[in-house]
Amino acid sequence: MPRTRRSRVIPADPSAVWGVVGDPHNLSRWWPRVERVEQVTAGAFTEVLRSDRGRTIRADHRLSELKENERIEWTQLLEGTPFARVMSEGVTGVTLEPANGGQATKVTLERRQRMSGMARFGGGFMIRRATSKVLDGALDALTVAVVTPA
Repeated sequence: MPRTRRSRVIPADPSAVWGVVGDPHNLSRWWPRVERVEQVTAGAFTEVLRSDRGRTIRADHRLSELKENERIEWTQLLEGTPFARVMSEGVTGVTLEPANGGQATKVTLERRQRMSGMARFGGGFMIRRATSKVLDGALDALTVAVVTPA
């Protein structure tokens, strides 16, 4: 199962970072391709993504782990979606650790993806490389979103 992890230290205290990552409504501010978030409940939400071709795609998620101010993880619900053709599991996690005496936060983003269909054969390297770009983009945007709040 391809697992991709990227980390960065953001010059803000953990509570400021949690204020952005802990609320799914903020995903459009920092997660690549998320145009908006809908149907947010205590344990689930739907991302509306914009493809390279300008098409919108809906991706439903459920909260799978929550440790206030430390870690949040969500699992993509794949059954019956276009994503199910290439992926049988998709989990994204965000871990926060105080850094620089609590004046900064080490943010680690991790994606675990279990591929299905033909994507299972030899696609691990390509999946990790593409996912690394997504995670780097998310960390870039998260830094901006935290340092310059809306």
